[in-house]
Amino acid sequence: MGKTKTALLAAEVQHIDIKKTDFTSLIDGMQHTAFQARNLSRAAHIYEQMLKDKDCSIILCLAGSLISAGLKKVVLDMIDHNMVDAIVSTGANIVDQDFFEGLGFKHYQGSPFLDDVELQEMAIDRIYDTLIDEDQLRICDDTVCQIANTLTPKPYSSREFIYEMGKYLDKHAKNKDSIVLHAYQKNIPIFVPAFSDCSAGFGLVMHQVAHPERHVSIDSVKDFRELTQLKIAAKDTGLLMVGGGVPKNFAQDIVVAAELLGKNAPLHKYAIQITVADERDGALSGSTLREACSWGKVSVVHEQMVFCEATLALPLIVGYAYHKNAWRDRKARGYHHLFETQHVTA
Repeated sequence: MGKTKTALLAAEVQHIDIKKTDFTSLIDGMQHTAFQARNLSRAAHIYEQMLKDKDCSIILCLAGSLISAGLKKVVLDMIDHNMVDAIVSTGANIVDQDFFEGLGFKHYQGSPFLDDVELQEMAIDRIYDTLIDEDQLRICDDTVCQIANTLTPKPYSSREFIYEMGKYLDKHAKNKDSIVLHAYQKNIPIFVPAFSDCSAGFGLVMHQVAHPERHVSIDSVKDFRELTQLKIAAKDTGLLMVGGGVPKNFAQDIVVAAELLGKNAPLHKYAIQITVADERDGALSGSTLREACSWGKVSVVHEQMVFCEATLALPLIVGYAYHKNAWRDRKARGYHHLFETQHVTA
C-alpha cells in the first residue's frame, strides 16, 4: 500500500445536502417507469402522504452503515424540519458514527482494495470504502464511559442514555451537526435496542468493571416498553425503514406488544423499507411488509418495498418530500416528554 496514516485519512466524507437539489420532477417522472425506479417513486409519495397526515407520527429506522457513508445531513434535515418523531437505530449509526463526529472526528474516503493487514497495523478501521481512525474511536468509547460515570447507578433505557449523550454534546460538541444533539434539542427520542453492540458497549464495559457494585446498565425491555408506550400515545404511525435487522423488528413489534397489553394500537398505517436483502432466505431484513401484515404489524394499504442501496434511495425519497413542502405545516411531537424520566447526575 505504501501510504502513511495521514495520507490515507485525508479525503473526508462529505454529507449529502438534500436542500441543494430539487428531486421532485425526477421522482414524479419515475412513477411512469418500472422496476425499482417506480417503487422508489411510490415510496417517496407515501412518505409525503405521511407528512401530510396530521394524525400520523413517523418512526425512522436506521440499520447499516449510513452516517459514515454521508447520510447524516439527510437525517438532520428530517429532525430539524419535523419530518420524523422517533428514531430506532443500530448503535453504529448513533454512537460510532454520529456521536463520534459530534466529538469532532471524521470519516474518510478509502477503497475496498486497500491492504487490511496494513490498515490494522496503522489502527485504521475500514467500512467497505470508508476509513475510520481507531485511535479516535477509542476516545469515543472512553467518552461513553465518562458519561456513565456521571449518572446515578441504575438501569437505563437506551433512550435515556442517548439523551444524556445529547446533553453532553450540548455542552462539549466540537461539531454541532449531530443527530444525537439535534434530537436532544428537539425532544425526539432515539432508541438503540442493541445498545451494547457498538462503542457504547465498550464504554459501558469499562464503566462497569471500574464500578462493579454500583453501575449504570441498559435495560432493553425498558426500551421495548417505552416505544410501545409511544405507539399507544401516537395511535397512527408510519415507518420509514432503512435496512432491516433489529431496528425494523423492534419498531414493527410494538403493535403486537400494545395489543397484548389490551391497548388500542392500530397496525402501522404507512410503511416503507429500503433494503438490498433478499426475501427468499426467510431472514428478517429482506422480509416484505406484506409478510409483516400476517403478523399483525403493518397495514398493506400504504406500503412499499424499495430494493435499492440506501445511499442512493434515502436522499431521493426524503429530498422529494422536503421539496414538496408537506413538512411546513407539521408540528413537532416532542415525544421525549412522554416518559417523564428524571435524568439525575451523581
